[in-house]
Amino acid sequence: MPLLPQTEFELMQRANQLVGQSFACLASMAGIAVPANLKREKGWVGQLIEWHLGAESGSKAQPDFEHLGIELKTIPISFTGKPLETTFVSVAPLTGVHGLTWENSHVKHKLAKVLWVPVEGEREIPLAERRVGRPLLWSPSPAEELLLKQDWEELMEFIVLGKVEQITAKHGAVMQLRPKAANSKVVTEAYSSAGQPIKTLPRGFYLRTQFTAEILMRHLNLN
Repeated sequence: MPLLPQTEFELMQRANQLVGQSFACLASMAGIAVPANLKREKGWVGQLIEWHLGAESGSKAQPDFEHLGIELKTIPISFTGKPLETTFVSVAPLTGVHGLTWENSHVKHKLAKVLWVPVEGEREIPLAERRVGRPLLWSPSPAEELLLKQDWEELMEFIVLGKVEQITAKHGAVMQLRPKAANSKVVTEAYSSAGQPIKTLPRGFYLRTQFTAEILMRHLNLN
């Protein structure tokens, strides 16, 4: 596995070297097999890119390149360059949330600086033949951060008030809270509005596709 990149410049150099490369080529270089599909290997593409960039974090709470303060996000895009799915940010805390603020939240920490790596995601393209697009290093603008903060605070208020079960995918302008579990048997602890412990599905924060689409669109227009 490549060594951890020591600088932002070195990381971007590596990311740019992946542009136009097929998954088959990258997998061969990493010595790993390309799965038939992603149904049971949802994180395979991200792990492949992580390997080539020398990422260290995996699914931990801190950014993938903690020493650089940079989070890595692969994003599958359509033929027209639009994101094909929402982007997972972090698992939502459902207990011990009193006193938690946007400023010290995992979401703010993870999204402070993101290396977006677009990848071809159309199902018509065989997985092995899909290619990597041009990377983008992004930090939220003041306006974008305000939107993220407002959504985070709205969603966390539901959790604090014991109303996690009332949150739907419709809540949040740019970020939503959705179940994040392998199946419905995976449960975690939360609290009801009466303050009683309950069992519920783990939840995760996800960026809506229209939000990430705007980020990518500006990137394409600037280059």
